[in-house]
Amino acid sequence: MTTKVLVAYGTTNGSTAQIAEAVADVLRKEGLTAEALPAASVARVTPYDAVVVGGGLYAGRWHKDSRRFLRRHRRELADRPLWLFSSGPLDPSASERDIPPVPGLKRAMTRLDANGHVTFGGCLEEGAKGWVARMIIKNGKGGDFRDFDRIEDWARTVADDLVTNG
Repeated sequence: MTTKVLVAYGTTNGSTAQIAEAVADVLRKEGLTAEALPAASVARVTPYDAVVVGGGLYAGRWHKDSRRFLRRHRRELADRPLWLFSSGPLDPSASERDIPPVPGLKRAMTRLDANGHVTFGGCLEEGAKGWVARMIIKNGKGGDFRDFDRIEDWARTVADDLVTNG
């Protein structure tokens, strides 16, 4: 039986969506069936054997669509292998050290018995939505801090866990 994995994400400017697509690509290369979808568009998780959920970080909180996804599907998620990722720091810190989940996400991880969490660097570039985002860019604090080698390595560990532990 092929394991079917949902990679759901919450994003405002598309950076987290690109990370989710990279995760799904690796899962497919590792022999799993995977699709990346916006968290707000997922009606049911029952067709999936495992779930990965990602959310952009904004002012110390996980993206609202990702938070709502975990609440809305909490019963089904509790019965499936679950991994979480955050994207956000607009500096190289996420590639230099392990950044723990924000407090609200840490509580959700415990409740849902998530298999793990990782924080990846974020991306905020010209044309970003929102006044705060535009101010960050105007002040020279934007940029792309995503490390796709690290993202792909993490996705391979998820795939290995699913293949090994079913």
